[in-house]
Amino acid sequence: MGRVNELRLIARIAQMYHVEGKRQSEIADTMRMSQATVSRMLKRAEREDIVRTTVIPPAGTFAELETALRERYGLTEAIVVDCSEDRDGAIMARIGEAAAHFLEITFQQDEIVGVSSWSQTILRMVDNIHPLKNGKAKYVAQILGGMGDASVQTHATQLTARLARLTGGEPRLLLVQGITSSREAKLVMLADPVVRETMDLFGRLTLAIVGVGAVEPSELLARSGNTFSRQEMAMLQDAGAVGEISYRFYDKDGKPVETPLNERVIGITLEELRRTDRVMALAGGESKTQAIAGALKLGIIDLLVTDKFTAARLTA
Repeated sequence: MGRVNELRLIARIAQMYHVEGKRQSEIADTMRMSQATVSRMLKRAEREDIVRTTVIPPAGTFAELETALRERYGLTEAIVVDCSEDRDGAIMARIGEAAAHFLEITFQQDEIVGVSSWSQTILRMVDNIHPLKNGKAKYVAQILGGMGDASVQTHATQLTARLARLTGGEPRLLLVQGITSSREAKLVMLADPVVRETMDLFGRLTLAIVGVGAVEPSELLARSGNTFSRQEMAMLQDAGAVGEISYRFYDKDGKPVETPLNERVIGITLEELRRTDRVMALAGGESKTQAIAGALKLGIIDLLVTDKFTAARLTA
């Protein structure tokens, strides 16, 4: 009976602490024992399974899907948002809201941020960010060239500038074409000291915020003029490409697809993203599911923000 009596006392201490809301010092005074003894009994209550911790996910959250994503793809964190329908516009809005909240909470002092400024989902995130009070960025750098159609170029430039203003950082724009006409043209543009100054930050990023695209360009990219030709797109697909991050293509197994087209892109490389402290990817939608799955297998994404429909497909 000795053990039963011991466990009964432990259970009583646990009840006073967890149910009645008494402090350890109060319990010690009431029970005429030291506070150290109370503390040891509370720890013992957990080991003996007298006290169990239960987390009840609130409605509209998807803890099981998030756990499945983390375990399957080795992510540090996964955020799965609720969405009423499996439609791109609705999905982008919900992902943007969730990403903005997470960024506000986790932003660190003196962050050097790289942002993929051609992403409509990232634009939704920027639209939802409040000016940060605790953390303050050092720089916010555009990580893919932004020259192109004037109206769309404005989107990319303003996205980077607005994120810099909201985070208190200095904007560093990449005012050259994301895709050049030739390798030689790229080398000429890289000789510009302002371009080099921005690209030198790629190796110092503490946070990269990226979108994930399918091989077929989004409406925004298609309008920008920063796209490959249909013949070049066909070449990428023949090489096994299923998606891209900042116009760096990869296959369904998460292996980079190397083609001569890489030599014409002015932007961050997959290897530079791999060396970044934290890479946050915002992506969802049925048309991008295969691209997202391949991106997650690259091993460079730390945090994924997606929707419940895409998460279910990714973990099926």
